[in-house]
Amino acid sequence: MRSVNPATGEELARFEAAAPAEVDAALTAAVAAQALWRLKPVEERAALLGSVADVLRRERAQLARLITLEMGKPIIEAEAEIEKCAANCDYYAGRAPAFLADQASEGSAQENAVIFDPLGVVLAIMPWNFPFWQVFRFLAPALAAGNGAVLKHAANVPQCALAIDRVVRDAGAPQGLFRALLVPSGEVERLIADDRIAAVTLTGSTEVGRKVAAQAGGLIKKQVLELGGSDPFLVLADADLEKAAAAGVKARYANAGQSCIDAKRFIVIESVADRFTELFVAKARDLTMGDPLQKETGIGPLARADLRDTLHRQVQETVEAGGRLLLGGTIPDGPGAFYPPTVVDRVTPQMAMFAEETFGPAAAIVRARDEEEAIALANGTSFGLGASLWTRDLEKARQLARRIEAGSVFVNAIVASDPRLPFGGVKRSGYGRELSVFGIREFVNVKTLCVNPG
Repeated sequence: MRSVNPATGEELARFEAAAPAEVDAALTAAVAAQALWRLKPVEERAALLGSVADVLRRERAQLARLITLEMGKPIIEAEAEIEKCAANCDYYAGRAPAFLADQASEGSAQENAVIFDPLGVVLAIMPWNFPFWQVFRFLAPALAAGNGAVLKHAANVPQCALAIDRVVRDAGAPQGLFRALLVPSGEVERLIADDRIAAVTLTGSTEVGRKVAAQAGGLIKKQVLELGGSDPFLVLADADLEKAAAAGVKARYANAGQSCIDAKRFIVIESVADRFTELFVAKARDLTMGDPLQKETGIGPLARADLRDTLHRQVQETVEAGGRLLLGGTIPDGPGAFYPPTVVDRVTPQMAMFAEETFGPAAAIVRARDEEEAIALANGTSFGLGASLWTRDLEKARQLARRIEAGSVFVNAIVASDPRLPFGGVKRSGYGRELSVFGIREFVNVKTLCVNPG
């Protein structure tokens, strides 16, 4: 496995895949460690997360630099990612005891309760775009609930995978409870089928999610799938256009547009579309593309050259189909997988930038006649992860939000994940929830306890 700097094309490190004997030993150790870990009081399990948060903050600078070197995220965003991981650990350290406490229930017995038992060892299949956050979003609640975990990280971030392994170990986790395994994608099916794996969580593409769901479902193993997205950013006629445009640029171009919940389709009421587009293009043009280790950089490279090529194909096909290119749209000369902030206006549902998920710094402006058409356009996708809705009429926003097919709707704000709020999607964006009380209860056995039934 190769670790390559996408800003330069330079190879940073090379690793051998874990041998079958190493994988077998890791699974055996995880099962043994989890069998003891589940017996620990939840307060003790939660305390480990506080220690993990301490290690993350202590090493924030070096961990953030590793993210930037390995997948190209601007250093300011990488530092924020590490802090968010620490905050998530703190959140579950404080809330897990209450979230997992026995709950009294109605019933015919003398005592009726619901208790939450861990499932066992969870296999996590994680992507490269938020190489720390995606892992800790699942790992913190899973460990607090009494589970063990094995991580199969994306092949292009092996150093991040090993660093996460070390952070958890340095925080005092029991030997073997969590392990990052450097294995190729071809080994995932074998891991899912292993009896020592109790459940699976995946953050990744819809195509991979379909395969994992079929494999794990065929074995009756619980899954949580957080898959792709084509999030709409709806701008109604009464919206504050200055604020909407500024937020829209952040929502589209953060992490070079490489996020499932980045805004991708900007659906704007026709009467204000010209002004919104003018503001949006001006703010996108101000973004600085360059060395992601420099703090003034707003756009780093895409994580791999093939990802840039896919995005460029989508932009070209959209323009050839009638979209109006207003900014960017060309591959720059020189090393690295860079692609400039790009804006294409007058995109329609038949065009690639509407019909497909665009994973990179290219924004599609879609014009709607009225609010009814805007909602229809927002829902006119097979995805359903997040949505952003901009209007000064909050009562109208509450009504329209219920009609948008998505796992979350943010009014006058960009879509974001927050440890306090459930996170996940509908349709081809997956199922199950991460974060909040809902996330910690995904990988538990919700057990009914009846004492002295009548």
